[in-house]
Amino acid sequence: MIQLKSILTCPACGFQREETMPEVSCQFFYECENCKTILKPKQGDCCVYCSFGIVPCPPVQQSKSCC
Repeated sequence: MIQLKSILTCPACGFQREETMPEVSCQFFYECENCKTILKPKQGDCCVYCSFGIVPCPPVQQSKSCC
């Protein structure tokens, strides 16, 4: 079963927020609500959920190439 909710953790301030992941597209940028840092995927990751979330994006969960 594919999970669509993930908790993103800001690497700058540690703030966490639960977000709903898009099913058919990648999210390349995310602004931290607390410190306003713009999160971008780490090298080798396809999206902010794969880099900073507790659950990878839906395509990765399905063992498909990301986005």
